[in-house]
Amino acid sequence: MTEYPKAIKFKYSWRKYQLRVLEELQEHLKDGHLHVVAPPGSGKTVLGLEVAIRINKPTLILAPTRAIRNQWIQRFSELFLQTDTVPDWISRDIRNPKFFTVVTYQGLHAACNDQDAPELGSNLELILKGLKSQKIGTIVVDEAHHLKNEWWHTLTHIKKKLKPTVVGLTATPPYDVTPTEWQRYMDLNGPIDAEISVPELVIEGDLCPHQDYIYFTNPSQKERQFIADYRDSMLKLFKEVSSDKIVLQAVQNHPIWLNPMDDLDWVYNNLKYYSACLIFLHANQIPIPELHMEIIGGKDFKIPRLDYEWLEILLEFYLYQEKVHFNAFEEHRNMLENRLQRHGATERKRVNFSQNSRVRQYLTSSISKMDAITAIVDFEYEKLGKNLRLVVLSDFIRKEFYVSTDHNTLELNKIGVIPIFEKLRRENKNNKKIAVLTGSLIIIPASTYAAFQTTAAKYDIYDNAASPVPFDTNYLLINQTEGLKHDIVHIVTQLFQTGEIEVLLGTKSLLGEGWDAPAINALILASFVGSFVLSNQMRGRAIRAQQGNKDKTANIWHLVCADSTSATGGDDLKLLKRRFKSFVGVSLRQEPEIENGIGRFDLPENINNVGEISRKNAEMLLFAADRENLRQRWNDALTKGVNLVEEIKIPFTEEQDYQRVKSLYLNKTIRNVLATVGAGWLSFGLDNVQGFFRTLKNMQSLKDFYIYMASLGAVGMLLFGRNTVRSLGLYLKYRDISKDLNQVSYALLNGLLKAHIIRTDRNEVRVEMQVDRSGSVYCHLEGGTTYDKSIFINALQEIIAPINNPRYVIVRKNKFAFFVKQEDYHAVPEPLARKKEFAEYFSNQWEAHVGNCDLIFTRTITGRKLILKARAKSLAAQLDENVLQVSKWR
Repeated sequence: MTEYPKAIKFKYSWRKYQLRVLEELQEHLKDGHLHVVAPPGSGKTVLGLEVAIRINKPTLILAPTRAIRNQWIQRFSELFLQTDTVPDWISRDIRNPKFFTVVTYQGLHAACNDQDAPELGSNLELILKGLKSQKIGTIVVDEAHHLKNEWWHTLTHIKKKLKPTVVGLTATPPYDVTPTEWQRYMDLNGPIDAEISVPELVIEGDLCPHQDYIYFTNPSQKERQFIADYRDSMLKLFKEVSSDKIVLQAVQNHPIWLNPMDDLDWVYNNLKYYSACLIFLHANQIPIPELHMEIIGGKDFKIPRLDYEWLEILLEFYLYQEKVHFNAFEEHRNMLENRLQRHGATERKRVNFSQNSRVRQYLTSSISKMDAITAIVDFEYEKLGKNLRLVVLSDFIRKEFYVSTDHNTLELNKIGVIPIFEKLRRENKNNKKIAVLTGSLIIIPASTYAAFQTTAAKYDIYDNAASPVPFDTNYLLINQTEGLKHDIVHIVTQLFQTGEIEVLLGTKSLLGEGWDAPAINALILASFVGSFVLSNQMRGRAIRAQQGNKDKTANIWHLVCADSTSATGGDDLKLLKRRFKSFVGVSLRQEPEIENGIGRFDLPENINNVGEISRKNAEMLLFAADRENLRQRWNDALTKGVNLVEEIKIPFTEEQDYQRVKSLYLNKTIRNVLATVGAGWLSFGLDNVQGFFRTLKNMQSLKDFYIYMASLGAVGMLLFGRNTVRSLGLYLKYRDISKDLNQVSYALLNGLLKAHIIRTDRNEVRVEMQVDRSGSVYCHLEGGTTYDKSIFINALQEIIAPINNPRYVIVRKNKFAFFVKQEDYHAVPEPLARKKEFAEYFSNQWEAHVGNCDLIFTRTITGRKLILKARAKSLAAQLDENVLQVSKWR
């Protein structure tokens, strides 16, 4: 067999964006690649199959998991071959390839690197021989960012030997990897040819209007007590170790304290350890000599107080990093390390007083989330009734909570599929139809069994025995026979689709990837997975449109247990924030906008406060109840843009309304000037004020008025103007940030173009800057490829973020009226800092667009010292704003 059967045809109509890719296919394939980025639910699988058919060569498809591997074969058979029987020219075995072979990346790597073989990779040529014998001409790589580092060698070698056409399909390109890893990804997939966004899919009707909601809980009494005890023990441990005499002695005997000038290069390469030592000594009332002060930034430098973070750095240096000079204290180091381990303050050779894996586990798997799940299920059923199709995804089954006795009275003290089932079963006042679907345990309502048998018969399965659940005869345990196990997921899914099951509980491993049930209109993620890829896949189950149900909307619920002992809300909220970087949706603000990130929820800073949690939950439920409003919010937000743009956001955080304050910095200046003038009037006293008005009466001209006011101002500046001068300096130093950012952005763009990091023609790219109604500044690159836009945003963030450890630094220097000096520091972004000529060109562009500057190479003693000064005084650090990367519909 050398080509696909002539009769193969996709059984449905193509969506507009799929058709667009197919119409442009020949153009895209000129470089031997097709690279498509699209979210879950966009039909990447059927698009990839159609492209393979049109290329019409023997095909190898690589999938991230076995579930998705099987999905490729199922979709191909059902939607193209239109048969339930898999033909014999399709293979799942890489060792026995056929015309159409579908395997996992792991399966390919394992086969090529047989552990029983005498040397690694010895089977690679054998596998290649089999693929060549089939004349494989097309390789489809599905979600290639799943690849582990060691798998790349195998795949790139096979690509090199076969020289196939490569079709790359992904929902989340690995934009956050290193340039080397990105280049490797691009070498495999080719440049991105087409990118499809969530808003586009909602417009096309392929995804339904949907909304993420966050439901907050407080830890249980037991969990709260553990966390409080842990915090107390950490504080006590911190205080004890902070004044440890032997650590103090060890640091005072170290050469960096005794003779820092003898090893300045080490000092500047290990600034955090050196600084931690000085801060530790200072906290123990050891005077810091002027020599050390000069090294870290000058004699006026204010040494920070010793806190958790600085002590963690010091102990990391003392226990793990210093290999020579602390050897004399080996016994104490071992004792201290054991002590920290007993208290739970070390993990993987990292010291941490504020975070602990057990605290994290208590929060992420808090039993309080069981009550939240029950509340959400009851709420959604109250609103949708028999139309509810709700899925709860959990990480574990927890079979130990399934008992064989007449009554199940076990305390439900762990989260998992069976404990959630038990919680809902015990409190099922509405007689909701609840079922469990996992790889090893399947429970359905007894009332659904007749429909189960009818559906199984369609698969020619009749030996589907079931037994009553021992502790509740209203439910049946399905016995998975040999004939049933291959189709049981499809059968239960169809029962869910038709409403024979209203609430379905399952594991993320079974239902997270590859599972499809478009009827879902509510999803609860009782999972602790934080990875972009898997959490995006799980969420993607709910947001797909459903044929024949144009009114479908979907609510996706995320559970967070807030830590009242943490100022930031705790690790569970931190995990959720990481998740939401990959989620695009409509905001809950008064004027809805489409963007990614957790910022669209406008969460208060004190979300760990019990009263605030109740208020926020009530607000979430209010929004979730009005699904028609959800649809309208999407419609309103979609009219505001045409595509999804990745950009930098600098929030405006002043209390005053931005519309009344044209500039953040001018506003600060005005406040200080008014305060100074007010103080001046009060200080002059009532007599002087009255004298001022008498003088006004005697003035003969406008010129007299100007002279008098100038004289008065000069006196005022001398007497009361210290704050005014400072305010004026701030205003001149921190100009309107949107204008400033625009100039910096053009200097950056020209630098990236010169270095050929951005390869798009200069006439096709430009910087776009916007300031929204709240005063937040947005900046992005218009035109160019997806990679161009991503590299531009990452580089811009490097420039405006606080200085870390760049190879080159731009020192900005300006003067106003020859007496106000501005000096500020910005990193030259890593892509431009790799070569001196790129950094110098960027410096020249800075001179042309932004203003006077010096370019400093930091890998010298002088340069290292400058980094310290830059860290202390950089504009980015003084702004005290959160610079964010966001995706926004524009």
